[in-house]
Amino acid sequence: MSEQRQVITNRVAFLETKIPSYAAVLGIACLLVLWEIVCRMEIVPPLFLPAPTAILTAAWDMIASGELYKDLVASLYRIGVGYAIGAALGVLAGLILGFSRWTDAIMTPIVYSIYPIPKIALLPLIILWMGIGEMPKVAIIALGVFFPVVINTFSGVKNVDPMLIKAAVTFGSNHLNVIRKVILPGSLPMIFAGLKLSAGTSLLLLVSAEMVAAQEGIGAMVLHYGNLMITTKLMVGVLILSLLGLTFNRVLQWLERKLIPWK
Repeated sequence: MSEQRQVITNRVAFLETKIPSYAAVLGIACLLVLWEIVCRMEIVPPLFLPAPTAILTAAWDMIASGELYKDLVASLYRIGVGYAIGAALGVLAGLILGFSRWTDAIMTPIVYSIYPIPKIALLPLIILWMGIGEMPKVAIIALGVFFPVVINTFSGVKNVDPMLIKAAVTFGSNHLNVIRKVILPGSLPMIFAGLKLSAGTSLLLLVSAEMVAAQEGIGAMVLHYGNLMITTKLMVGVLILSLLGLTFNRVLQWLERKLIPWK
């Protein structure tokens, strides 16, 4: 028994071991060094895989010329507005669907029937409705963000302990207070899961929309330099998208720690 307890204790200690904060940076640094070595040894032709140093040089040139700033601002505006609108509407709709049985019965089948449709396929129709400009690109991002958020919020509301809701009603809470003090806090973990999932979706839709119907933006820049086969500048756009995805994830994790300290 003592040996078995020791084994269990060792396993628990291993699971609870704190990972150093620099582990992620170390992993990325090792990847970049390996990438640079592969390119320096010309294992892969520079046209197909430029070295990180060459990409950084190209990025500096694009920053100095102002080209990168213009494209980055355009993309950040589209994804910021689209994500905010889609997330806000998704959380609101998910709370309503989860709290109201009538709304659940009527609207949930509609949500689940529209969700599998590739949102970028709707871009030509949205352009027809809204015209050429920023609104179609913002709308397609908002649409792509809306569905993962509403589905996760709906699931979070359904997983709230019904005894907590009954207790709140018993003590005289109205519907608004039940949603604000019981349902919303209880469903926050699932809401943040939907927000994280939709962050990646928003980047995919941003790039797709800018490649199809934009003159400025990171997606348009990647397509332009891809057509010209200038892979160093193409990779600048790819790395910026990667950094945006990482930044969104870190910001959402920080908000999750602040809003859900018990998790």
